[in-house]
Amino acid sequence: MCTETFLRLPEEKRNRFLDAAWEEFTAVPYSDASINKIIRRAGIPRGSFYQYFTGKTDLFAYLLSDIRDHFVQAFARLLTQAEGDIFRVQLLAYDSFCERREKECNPLLERFIRMVQINVGLDLEKLAAGLPPKPLEALLGQLDTSRLRQQDREFVRRVFSMATLNLGTAMMDSLTKPERSAEYRRELVERLEIIKCGSLRADCLEKPD
Repeated sequence: MCTETFLRLPEEKRNRFLDAAWEEFTAVPYSDASINKIIRRAGIPRGSFYQYFTGKTDLFAYLLSDIRDHFVQAFARLLTQAEGDIFRVQLLAYDSFCERREKECNPLLERFIRMVQINVGLDLEKLAAGLPPKPLEALLGQLDTSRLRQQDREFVRRVFSMATLNLGTAMMDSLTKPERSAEYRRELVERLEIIKCGSLRADCLEKPD
């Protein structure tokens, strides 16, 4: 992540640097992104870059954290609308994402779409692995767990993570092939049903010892 030195920069200088970084990472694939081009656009010496970040991977992860935090805040609002329903909120999030992608000019969303388009096959989650604990954990308190067969936090976290993982897959697919968004939504519904109900018939479930 960034250093304290970067956080103490004047807002104008910090934003100029981040805009330069976004311009580079949305112009070429991650593997081709150049620190030299970023610092030239930002108008800073190379030494200053390493006072802000340890390297390209660190900077890229920081940009991903901005995207992640944006989606988490939006998700929190949708959870209120879904009255805490773990599964309904996934569909609300998918529909909202597709609608905003088509109708609104959201600079952060546009950057994310561009980043995904030019980095097909890149494991964004792996690059973001060094980020602090995922703020999705903070959403657990908003969930209605009354219908779950277990109420403990770890079980709830796992169910929520599985559902959200399938949402993420559907969103990523719709970014690369928006013309198939309706198909990806149907697949998301099916996957959520499997998580809700399981895949075995009741008479096939093993009896506890």
